[in-house]
Amino acid sequence: MRGDLVRKALARALTTGLAVLAFLVAALTGATDWGLAVAVTALVTAGWERRVRPSADGVAESVLVAAGILVGYARRLDDGFDPALAATALVLLGLVLLVGPLRDAGALEIRTANLPVRSWTPLVADRLGDVLLVLLTLVAVAAGLALPAWVALAAALLVGAGCGALGLDLARRRFRPSAGGGPVGRALRRHQPEFVLYFSAPPGSAYQVTMWLPYLERIGRPFLVLVREPEFLPAIAAATRAPVVCCPTLKAMDEALVPSLRVAFYVNHGAKNSHCLRLSQLTHVQLHHGDSDKAPSANPVSAIFDRIFVAGQAAIDRYARAGVTIPAEKFVVVGRPQVEAIEVRREPARGLAQPTVLYTPTWTGHHADANYCSLPVAETVIRRLLDRGATIILRHHPYTTQNPASARQLARLAELLAADQAKTGRAHLWGAAATRELTLTDCVNRSDALISDVSGVVSDWLYSGKPYAVTDMGADGEHFVARFPLAGSGYVLHRDMSNVDEVLTELLDTDPKAAVRWATRTRYLGDFPTESYTEAFLDAARRELDPGWDPPGPRATDIVAPDGSPLSPSA
Repeated sequence: MRGDLVRKALARALTTGLAVLAFLVAALTGATDWGLAVAVTALVTAGWERRVRPSADGVAESVLVAAGILVGYARRLDDGFDPALAATALVLLGLVLLVGPLRDAGALEIRTANLPVRSWTPLVADRLGDVLLVLLTLVAVAAGLALPAWVALAAALLVGAGCGALGLDLARRRFRPSAGGGPVGRALRRHQPEFVLYFSAPPGSAYQVTMWLPYLERIGRPFLVLVREPEFLPAIAAATRAPVVCCPTLKAMDEALVPSLRVAFYVNHGAKNSHCLRLSQLTHVQLHHGDSDKAPSANPVSAIFDRIFVAGQAAIDRYARAGVTIPAEKFVVVGRPQVEAIEVRREPARGLAQPTVLYTPTWTGHHADANYCSLPVAETVIRRLLDRGATIILRHHPYTTQNPASARQLARLAELLAADQAKTGRAHLWGAAATRELTLTDCVNRSDALISDVSGVVSDWLYSGKPYAVTDMGADGEHFVARFPLAGSGYVLHRDMSNVDEVLTELLDTDPKAAVRWATRTRYLGDFPTESYTEAFLDAARRELDPGWDPPGPRATDIVAPDGSPLSPSA
């Protein structure tokens, strides 16, 4: 996140500095060509700032750049007063002042994907800033080529006409809405969705939704996804066939939340969840986006939901351990459907000569008390694994690179893996190869052991039955396992790495906690048969949609040995 702030500050400084420089050079010196060149550079920088800071207000900078370009244009023509150039100046000034309000008004409109309705107004409004930058660039080029001023005026009038049409449409939508509702509302009423997946989160969080979409589709009922931030619309729409709507305002939400809806699912505790929770006619169900012993996994805000779907009894115990009192009837144990494709290893694999180890460092968190990131000490672990002949899959958290220090530490690990790969030929994976080209399930299935921080990855890994180690990056010491019970069936790496060799021996060679893991697996992930594991979630979701619905019949749980480890059906 600090890295993101640095980029935003740099973009702001460059845009403002170049705009001022362009005006000074073009207006106050005789270096017209240089002034126009700096103006174009300022416009390019402004375009970059719009990517880094989509909400950036560049009115002052646009006025300075436009003024510099027009002064340079007048000098290049050298024809005295030119009415066409004066008219161009007036149109450009109007556009600079209107683009921001029009864009803001368009941002309040509902947007859709995967729905047979198209609305050009919000899309065009969102691109007005880019259109203005292109127009100013064209005027600068016309000035540099000394083209007649009417060329620039024609381009400015064309853009002005488009802005006028856009403004009229926005005014009509605001002050004279359709009596029968908007086209999006009508299309959704025809779709008749029975439940909605509601989502609001910081940038980079789309994975919280996409992990649930395949299972929501398997419920077999029509539904929609409602997001509050427009940046999530493309990625989520590409991951599902269901309609996806972006509702920036409560008015837009009221249009999208049609009467056929009965249940609202949530995947986090975002502040804007309250905008949907206000609707008492819906049953509100919290799904979460992972199961871990992190403090946020026992958020007291969970109590506001009608139902809390949890992976296993451990999640219920976690709330009680944190002092959060929630009525027992709100909890529904449904397992963790995302683990269904994870391959289960029923027999311990000890003493592997060339193991593959998955390392999944988490991010630094929003607050210091939620910082479980092991990247500051990771180089020691990686070097020890390489010395043991391990192949490493390094899969970092999506938020890792937002912290400059974490990004540097991650880059250092990538250098180590690249150097070892060149030297030994071992097929290490990192970067996009481990985070985009492979899913977490792919990484788990390729690996023999896991080293992770306190995170939801450990819970998912637990389903495989394979050994894992957890890093203790806090000051809990002997109380670490009491605070994070999932570490009790794994091997704990101390922050100072004083026990790294001992832990790696247990993890890769002796694995003394093999049997303990199976009991932990049931407590964290539910006691459901492997071959129909996801049905627990699907049954629970259908029951919320139709309280009288019953599953087809009872399902036998997996057969287990006295020590808690699973037995094959033939046993």
